[in-house]
Amino acid sequence: MENKFHLTREQNVFIAKRNIVDYIWKSANLEGIGVTYPETQAIYDGGIVNGLTVDKIIAINNLKYAWQFILENRDIDYDFKVLLHIHKLTCDKLVLDNNLGKLRTTPVNIGGTTWKPQFPIESQIKKELAELLNQREKTKTEIAIEAMLWIMRRQMFIDGNKRVGMLFANKIMIDNGCGIITISQENQPTFFEKLIKFYESGDNTDLKKWIYETSIDGIDL
Repeated sequence: MENKFHLTREQNVFIAKRNIVDYIWKSANLEGIGVTYPETQAIYDGGIVNGLTVDKIIAINNLKYAWQFILENRDIDYDFKVLLHIHKLTCDKLVLDNNLGKLRTTPVNIGGTTWKPQFPIESQIKKELAELLNQREKTKTEIAIEAMLWIMRRQMFIDGNKRVGMLFANKIMIDNGCGIITISQENQPTFFEKLIKFYESGDNTDLKKWIYETSIDGIDL
């Protein structure tokens, strides 16, 4: 799986900033936070949006802060601490403080399937993450997609796993000039269908290939 784009980090950051509201809007809807693009733009700009719940406004602002963290910090290891920090940023004021930036300690149910994720154990999560990131034979694009899907399926947090997975993956993508992973509105039903199959089987082959072919944004320079 070759890198689709070969950008400098500065070029990749420029592309991300130019399309940041679109990425936040798509990511929010992927997690079931129903907002329109104009509403997302207004919240991002600090405006007042009538008719939206406080939680939706907080969620959009949290995504804004998480993206700022990714774009403004280049010399940070992709490790367990960063994973927890991204969860803190994305879920601040949306989950109880004792769940914020921490591995979940209660069971979770996944909509659309009877499959249940195993409980996360810190030592095991750290080991799996390190193994994922140290696959020297794979490109950064492939590693980023695999890390994203692993985070989504592992369900290590009480909420926000898809947002955290995509943000963590895009930190890898942007730092290495590989473009940006973003799932368009029209592709989201197909994504969820494939995601459920991945949850149940543990085989990421089909979903990884589909994301690579349909859901990487960038510019050929």
